[in-house]
Amino acid sequence: MTYKKVTIETERCIIRDLEETDAEGMYELDSDPEVHEFLGKQPIQTIEEAKHNIALIRAQYVTNGIGRWAIIDKKTNDFIGWTGLKFEHGLRKEFDYYDLGYRLRKKYWGKGIATETANASLKYGFEQLKLEEIGAAADINHIASNTILRNLGLQYVDQFEYDGVPHNFYSLKKTEWTRMQGY
Repeated sequence: MTYKKVTIETERCIIRDLEETDAEGMYELDSDPEVHEFLGKQPIQTIEEAKHNIALIRAQYVTNGIGRWAIIDKKTNDFIGWTGLKFEHGLRKEFDYYDLGYRLRKKYWGKGIATETANASLKYGFEQLKLEEIGAAADINHIASNTILRNLGLQYVDQFEYDGVPHNFYSLKKTEWTRMQGY
């Protein structure tokens, strides 16, 4: 899959490629212990780690034709977090898949932004990338993330362990997504 630069507009946000200039926002996001509560509890410690993570994601654009995208507030131009799809190999030992994910700075929690931008990511995946199925995983104790995935229409498939922590795995087929959109 060849990567094409992404710019998606939602009601409140611009979704675009992560850039090196997003390092400060990524640092604010990933250095917050509460943000990492269900992500292995290992927040980053330095701006250099944020820059490194952005470089890894940008490399995924080239290697896999897809990767996570920055979420920018339309009104303030503030870095909210990231959303989008990535080609996931290794999380599930049994198979590779296209993974839907999102991570927001704490001040943006509870405002529907994760749902809004994840829905735009699903639309992009099914309509632009022509994917047939998109998966997602969430720590079984992360109630907000599990709720978002179900509200987006993803269906519970099974439970698996990652780093010794139980996670729920969800999936959404293009045919089901198309039906939900009323196409």
